[in-house]
Amino acid sequence: MTLEQILDRLRTDPALAPHLTAWHEIPARAGSYAPLPASLDPRLAAALRGRGIERLYSHQAQAWEAVRAGHHVVVVTPTASGKTLCYNLPVLDTLLAEPSARALYLFPTKALSMDQVDELLGLVRATDAEIRAYTYDGDTPGDARRAIRSAGHVVVTNPDMLHAAILPHHTKWLRLFEHLRYIVIDELHTYRGLFGSHMANVVRRLRRICRFYGSAPQVICASATIGNPRELAERLLEEPVSLVDENGAPSGPRVFAFYNPPVVNRELGIRRDALTEAGRLAAEFIRNRIPLIAFARSRRAAELLTTGFRRAAEAAHVPAGRVAGYRAGYLPSERRAIEEGLRSGQILAVAATNALELGIDIGRLRAALLVGYPGTIASTWQQAGRAGRTQDLAAAILVATSDPLDQYIVRHPEYFFGRPPEAGLVNPDNLYVLTSHVRCAAFELPFDDNERFGPSTLPEILAYLQDQGIVHREADRWHYVADAYPAQEVSLRSASTENVVIIDTTEPAPRVVGEVDLASAPGLVHEDAIYLHLGQQYHVDRLAWEERKAYVHRVDVDYYTTAQIATDIRVLAEFARGNGAPPPAHGEVVVTYRPTIYKKLTLDRHENIGWGPIHLPESTLHTTAYWLTVPDLAVPRDELQGALVALSHALAHVASLFLMCDPRDLGRAYEVHSPHTDRPTVYLYDTCPGGVGFAERLYRLHPDVLAAARELIAACPCAGGCPSCVGPVLEVGATGKARALQILDARLVPGAVG
Repeated sequence: MTLEQILDRLRTDPALAPHLTAWHEIPARAGSYAPLPASLDPRLAAALRGRGIERLYSHQAQAWEAVRAGHHVVVVTPTASGKTLCYNLPVLDTLLAEPSARALYLFPTKALSMDQVDELLGLVRATDAEIRAYTYDGDTPGDARRAIRSAGHVVVTNPDMLHAAILPHHTKWLRLFEHLRYIVIDELHTYRGLFGSHMANVVRRLRRICRFYGSAPQVICASATIGNPRELAERLLEEPVSLVDENGAPSGPRVFAFYNPPVVNRELGIRRDALTEAGRLAAEFIRNRIPLIAFARSRRAAELLTTGFRRAAEAAHVPAGRVAGYRAGYLPSERRAIEEGLRSGQILAVAATNALELGIDIGRLRAALLVGYPGTIASTWQQAGRAGRTQDLAAAILVATSDPLDQYIVRHPEYFFGRPPEAGLVNPDNLYVLTSHVRCAAFELPFDDNERFGPSTLPEILAYLQDQGIVHREADRWHYVADAYPAQEVSLRSASTENVVIIDTTEPAPRVVGEVDLASAPGLVHEDAIYLHLGQQYHVDRLAWEERKAYVHRVDVDYYTTAQIATDIRVLAEFARGNGAPPPAHGEVVVTYRPTIYKKLTLDRHENIGWGPIHLPESTLHTTAYWLTVPDLAVPRDELQGALVALSHALAHVASLFLMCDPRDLGRAYEVHSPHTDRPTVYLYDTCPGGVGFAERLYRLHPDVLAAARELIAACPCAGGCPSCVGPVLEVGATGKARALQILDARLVPGAVG
């Protein structure tokens, strides 16, 4: 069957059609064009024509003019709209005229860096010019690094390498910084939350070093659709930015459908498993050789999908090598082989995490399956846009899980299709983040007394670092005096810079098969866990926590494992308290995590077939939280606890709609009797150290969040609670749903927040 026939069957099949909650058709769109700029270097114009590019899209021409006028620029257009030329043209045009000039390209992932270098070099070769572009990342050999520092016209890297390997050694990069004309920051929308807050400080350090060497580079940003592109770019650069957001690229027709799996237990509100339903849909695409990408919300889910893909491929007589998984934790050689297979068309179907969400060229995919709502409107469109990079018909299908956020979206498709993408939030002045980058900046260059680095709190931070023996003030300058190399201790993407290496001992010669970050290790590679990698199961024999190594061997079993982590919370300081009785508040908290048990779940039906204890140390997180106290209820303690579980479940998922954050960026906890408030209390907290502003924003949005939570619960057809609203009835109790509604009704009164 063709894609058109598959979609027609989806709409008409009695077993599938009733579960479609949205069918959104996007017609083909004609392009808007402009002639090649008259000021463009003739060699570059000839190279473009040699590639069949006789004219530019209108947004490419607009970006050219803005850059030529000397502005910092942010270009915001959809996937596959030619954003790459928006920065490659002005950069290459300048390098052709000024061979001594330099450019620095920043991409959030190594895979994207490699892909973009190939694109850039293809254009360079067509000009027959001596322009050298190199990737500089953790896989770059030592000899090549020396050549790049001295001869690279365009250095392509990622924020992590810039932070830890380039800025601290800027004296080795003299030629780059003295002649740096352009900084390109691609995939701007990824720099939000904790990662974005770190990135803003890396940019502060980068521009500080540029000033030291006498350069003032222009910055060109490119982004997928986001609600506040200019604001986010200006927050990162701390300077005015010109916005280019009128897309001139043509596009083919698209269909975007929402599919809500059928209810299999109406009393408990349990729906058919989303992974199972996605596997059934994917099998249809695989059987008919329709190139497909499926996005899963977690590494484990991506591996389970990969297993399902392989079974579907075997049934359809498709070679096993034509389906693959893709996620963080794979070895670099494995990831690159999969990327090349997608580009060449050798790989027909891939199950991935959001690691493939970004703009890497992954071939002519026709369909995208999103297994679970990605967490934001922007990410959803980005993942859907990975299919349909040609003018042919493309399709995206969101398969909802029982998660409350998923259910809210599929029951309110107008929310998704009728609203603009969310705004990206960063807080570069977060004290935890800022202080770590002041340390790094002091290592790179001494601070002057009158120097600015972010907010006006720099003198206090330097004084604190002096008390810690990290910097020393002499005359009017602050010098770094500690022995430690500070950038190595600061991870841009998580609370820890450490990973746990996974070692396969099946064969006589042990080999590394992957790695997981330290925060995820207790849930993924505890002893007796089943770790999934490239569709293969591994039993964890031993987790050497202090050594950061997990020793595993290959197994073939019909189950996987999932861990449970107990959470405790304590208020350290209250920053603000609203009006109302009782009032909401936000402040500083410490959260303690303690791994407890793991469950064994069958691969096909995800049924619980056993459990075991986890023996690992607890960990703590200092962060910020928003909390809601509950009016006194004359109910037994177990009913009150069920009500708090129900309320926290609904609030945590709905709250992420009001923030541009993944639901996992927010933690939740409750106390039947809080030592701080002296009442039953529900907490929502930032899951990154120090917080990035989510808690304060939720405090300000308090009435809206409560109203949305009430609507979610009231609209759910279940009798006493289910995963789609307040959580399973077995967790919240028979009265949990009703009590949660009672609490929300009591709180939704005028003047609830001041």
